[in-house]
Parts: sequence; structure tokens; C-alpha cells
Amino acid sequence: MELKNKKIIVTGGAGVIGRPLIKKLIGKGALVRCFDIAPKPKDFPESAEYSQRDLSGLNPIEFTSFDPDVIFHLAATFERTEEDADFWEFNFVNNVVLSHKVVEAAKYCKGLKRFVFASSYLIYDPKTYLFENPAEPVKLSESGKIDTRNICGAAKYYTEKELEFMDNFAEYSFSKISARIFRVYGRNSRDFISRSIRVAINKQEIKTFLEENSFDYIFADDVAEGLIKLSEVDIKKGVFNLGTGKAKKIKEVMQILKQHFPEIKITKSEDKGLYEENSADMSGFEKATGWKPETDLEKGVEELIKYEIQKQDKNRQ
Repeated sequence: MELKNKKIIVTGGAGVIGRPLIKKLIGKGALVRCFDIAPKPKDFPESAEYSQRDLSGLNPIEFTSFDPDVIFHLAATFERTEEDADFWEFNFVNNVVLSHKVVEAAKYCKGLKRFVFASSYLIYDPKTYLFENPAEPVKLSESGKIDTRNICGAAKYYTEKELEFMDNFAEYSFSKISARIFRVYGRNSRDFISRSIRVAINKQEIKTFLEENSFDYIFADDVAEGLIKLSEVDIKKGVFNLGTGKAKKIKEVMQILKQHFPEIKITKSEDKGLYEENSADMSGFEKATGWKPETDLEKGVEELIKYEIQKQDKNRQ
């Protein structure tokens, strides 16, 4: 699908993935309407419509009045490591109810051709990639066992199943694509890599744990590009992993940071808990789109360091 002059809705457009996604869509000549619970960022593209909304109370007319060709549903909340008691209700409202409202609004959009949902690798059975001792990283494939790691993963899987359910009805003929995204890092993010870069710039101590953990880190700009590829190719439906296909250990991330900050102090905490060892099997994605992520971890870290330094310099002015 050619995106030029297409009407596109992006939920969570002010987020780590949403902002580069919208920038890329505008670069392709798309007409964009964004929804996000956060206030409009100061540097947000003027050509994109911005609506500050809590989508858990979405009225379908807010979508149908725009008559979108494509919807990218990114809006979500995460608590990856340990979910506290308060997250139970927060997850239900901001992941389950919110996504249900977005899917409900989509079914009333008569011109809608494609719905792209940002799912998560957290739906895969953690028993397949968590170990008592360091191990070789496991390639997680879309056909792998599902047993969601936490309630956030469960919410993502539920939305996948809602979209699958809608395929049973001819009146909801738009194509439905779910991207199971792996460990995202990027500008304005709270992820481990971004936090560590900010700590290093401020000449503070970085604390790490379980340095043998291996994650599939993917740069947010590459996630945005991957989601666009899923909207452009001629596929009716499907579930696709979206990562780099390469696992990197925490200690390797630290080695990259040391190349930029030789004097940085890193303190290793006592290893407690299970080791996570996984990466995305990207064969299905590459076969469907002919594309694979272009930003390796070294380049992504370099880009983020430049961004964070410029941001701090600007804040001092």
C-alpha cells in the first residue's frame, strides 16, 4: 500500500516508537492524526493532528470522522520487571479496556484497510527463555508456545485474539497485523540502555545485575520502520516478531558504553533471579516484507548519546 495521501491514525503517538513513526509517515506524505494521553510535545510535527485523550473512554466518532486508511495502535503501559499491586487495575484500564475501545472504533471505520497492533514478546512462555544459569539465547518464533509472562503480556495477547476473532466476520474486512516487539530502546525512553546513557553522561555510577542476561535490543526508529513495512506489504493478516534477531548481553552493552565513557564506574549487584536469554526469530518478518532492522546496537547507542548530550545542552540554555 502506498502511504502518500493516506489518512493514518496513530495511538500513543507521543511515545518512544510513536514519534519516529509519525515523522516517517509524514515523510511519506501521509495525513496523520495522533492520540496520546500525554500533552503534545513541544517539537511535535505541526502537520500532524494531535489529540490529548485517555483512549479508555474513546468515542468511535473520533476515529470515524477522520476516516483512516490505516491505524497503528501503539498506546499501552508497561511494567516489565516486577508488576506491583497497583499495576493490576492500571493494566486493565490502559491495556485491556483501552485496546478494546480502539479495536471497537476501528470496526466502524468504513475506509479502513489495515490495523497494525504493537504487541509484545512477553506473550511467549517464559519457561522457554528463563534459566537458572546463563545459557545460549533462544530464538523465539511466532509458532512458539504461548503462556504470557505477566498481566501486561496477557493484555497484549488478548488484543491479538480480539483482532483474530474479528476475522470471522466479513463486515470487518480490513487486514489485521500484530507485531510482537522485543526490547525497545530510543529517544526519551526509560529503558535500561537509555537510562544508563543518561547516568554515564552525568558521570554517575551505573548499577547492573545479571550481566549474562541476553536481550534482543531494537532501536525505536527501526521499530517504526518495521511497522510501516507491515502496513505497506500485501498481506491479509498475521503475527510477526519485530526485533533484530540478535541477542546482546548486558555486559556487552556496558562494553559499548565504556568505549564512549572510559572513566565510567559500573557496579555489579549480587546475581539473584533467573537469566533471560532470547532473541527474535525474524525469518517470518523478513519473508513477508523483504526488510530487516538496520541499526546495530553500537550505532543506536551512539545516536542516543548524541541526542542526550544535545538535550542536556538545550536544557541549560
